[in-house]
Amino acid sequence: MIGVRNISFYNNQVNSPPERNSLLYCRWFFTPSSGRGALGCEVAGRGLVALPSHKALPTPSRWEGIAQLFKTSLCLFMGYYSQKGNYTSHRLFKCVILIAFLLLTLSTNAADIWVSPTGSDQNVGTKDQPMATPLAALRRARELRRLNDESIKNGIHIILRGGTYQLFEPLFVRPEDSGTAASPTVIEAAPGEVPVLSGGVNIQGWQKQKASLLGLAAVAKGNVWVADAPTVAGALLNYRQLWVNNRKATRARSINADSMSRILSWNHKEQTCWIPKPKTGNLRGVVGMEMFIHQWWAIAVLRIKAIQLQGDSAKLSFEQPESRIQSEHPWPAPFISKKAGNSAFYLTNALQFLDEPGEWYLDTKSRKIYYWPRKGEDMASANAVVPSLETLVKIEGSIDNPVSHVYFKGIAFEHSSWLRPSQAGLVPHQAGMYMLDAYKLKIPGTPDKKGLENQAWVGRPAAAVQVAYANNTGFEACRFEHLASTGLDYQRGTHDDEIKGCLFKDIGGTGILTGVFSDESTEVHLPYNPKDLREVCTNEHITNNLVTDVSNEDWGCVGIGAGYVKNINIEHNEICETSYTAISVGWGWTKTINAMSNNRIYANKISHYAKHMYDVAGIYTLSAQPGTLITENYVDSIYKAPYAHDPVHWFYLYLDEGSSYITIKDNWCPAENFLKNANGPGNTWENNGPTVPIKIKNEAGLQPAYQYLLKERVNNPANQPINHS
Repeated sequence: MIGVRNISFYNNQVNSPPERNSLLYCRWFFTPSSGRGALGCEVAGRGLVALPSHKALPTPSRWEGIAQLFKTSLCLFMGYYSQKGNYTSHRLFKCVILIAFLLLTLSTNAADIWVSPTGSDQNVGTKDQPMATPLAALRRARELRRLNDESIKNGIHIILRGGTYQLFEPLFVRPEDSGTAASPTVIEAAPGEVPVLSGGVNIQGWQKQKASLLGLAAVAKGNVWVADAPTVAGALLNYRQLWVNNRKATRARSINADSMSRILSWNHKEQTCWIPKPKTGNLRGVVGMEMFIHQWWAIAVLRIKAIQLQGDSAKLSFEQPESRIQSEHPWPAPFISKKAGNSAFYLTNALQFLDEPGEWYLDTKSRKIYYWPRKGEDMASANAVVPSLETLVKIEGSIDNPVSHVYFKGIAFEHSSWLRPSQAGLVPHQAGMYMLDAYKLKIPGTPDKKGLENQAWVGRPAAAVQVAYANNTGFEACRFEHLASTGLDYQRGTHDDEIKGCLFKDIGGTGILTGVFSDESTEVHLPYNPKDLREVCTNEHITNNLVTDVSNEDWGCVGIGAGYVKNINIEHNEICETSYTAISVGWGWTKTINAMSNNRIYANKISHYAKHMYDVAGIYTLSAQPGTLITENYVDSIYKAPYAHDPVHWFYLYLDEGSSYITIKDNWCPAENFLKNANGPGNTWENNGPTVPIKIKNEAGLQPAYQYLLKERVNNPANQPINHS
């Protein structure tokens, strides 16, 4: 086209010089601190003419397209005037002004801010010049919001290219980052790409362990590799997980595979436990060793203070505060049973236990990590990752100034840590909520329950992604994988949020949590009913998610857990491979009316649950929740848990203490194996079991548009036996 060679565009951020023979120079200016832009033109050496800064053209992503339109339009005009014989600088200058005016009056779409692991935060954020970190991109978006820039009229899209973004602090989404219904902020994957927000640190420099290693089992010699353990500011990074090529390794343990030993006795007064003498080498003086113990519907992790050998037995004492809590709390306590066997346990975190492929040990004294590779793993090229952050993303406002209209789409969240067990032990009460204090009452009775014989106060596990005081937020087509504790937690003060089409896989705790359970200052049996109902998680939608291989560290956690929630909708999810319950709704063990009501658990598919713990069901409820409906769910294939306290105490549907005003209708399961324990009034049971229409059975679970997730499903990898009613 005539005149194309005589036009030059350049960018003040890149400092690209104009072509010296160009007839027209067009330059756009972008100021990162303000998020605003301006356009300047130089015509035939007549000097720079700055067109006014305009809200319609604030971001680099808009300038790229506009510059091309400007260039094309100008070329057309130049060609036109050239053919008419009117190709003069005066007329060209008028042309420039006219085109600029037209461009400035164009309506705009959402502002795009591009990010890439290979970018730079000094870049302007275009596709060709992306920023490097989500944090910097979020800050730029915040500035556009602050200035009420017109480019954001239809929203802001922070577009992440594929690759790993290592986080050194949680990505904090604040009220200032809020969008509106018409102008949301969307943090999303570039088309066809998978960006990973990772709290992990890579371990490199692995070498075969050649020197003799005191305490290492004979079978492991010649098979173990060693690397320097990562440090932060000179301090050793502590962690409880290691993933090698995206597969979780096993912290070295006294008994391998899924086997466990059984305690001999528990002395509650002395706060000690007798166990069979370990078959490994000398364990005296081992620092950091722990006991993992199975007790009814929960486990406990206890840091071992001392081990005293006596014949074929050993006496364990424990660190505080878990020693006191473990020995004083009555539910769930270590059990002694001639019928089913005593509580099962294993010891972990000692070099002496490193005796099979896939096990690892962190030596905090020598600052070395040892690992016996699995078959096919080449440690010279393996991707070995340990976690450094407990929380990767935090979305939090206040009750009067919440975060709103912020969404994540297609993002992967990986490699979170949780160090509570290493720092203070872990003694959960139920559903992963860990006890801060608990004991049996000498004189029973509390204000809400006259016969109650125990009290407890609990804390809440850390989550990889946590949300509080927010509304109209969401996660769509995201991946939550390789996480130490909870995957996604809507804690309190949230409403009208959606979790849709996401994968929750390889998670140490619960996949999805929502709602207040008990504040640390509130006894767990007291009903929660705040004066300000904005505190209650309301109108949350959890739909078409695959939750698989969760609760694989804290076995008492669940697939989807809800505390005191209102109008929650848990619909068309598929949940499998859980250590305990699949869906748990409610808290408080009370018939008293509280914050809960009108919850809906509909058309979920549940299978292969209760891998380790009993007193369990596919769907489980607690306390009064008027208007709650549990309907058209599919529940099947409960595991035979090898160390359950009672091998027949398992159910498909289970309304536990205080459950009231709930309708349970048209749920398919292979038998009518249900439990109604100390229920309140108003429950309705109708047509549950194997006679439910086959159409309901077949339509439960992921809907067709989301069934692509099923390729990620974990399904009985150890070929564990199933209970058949």
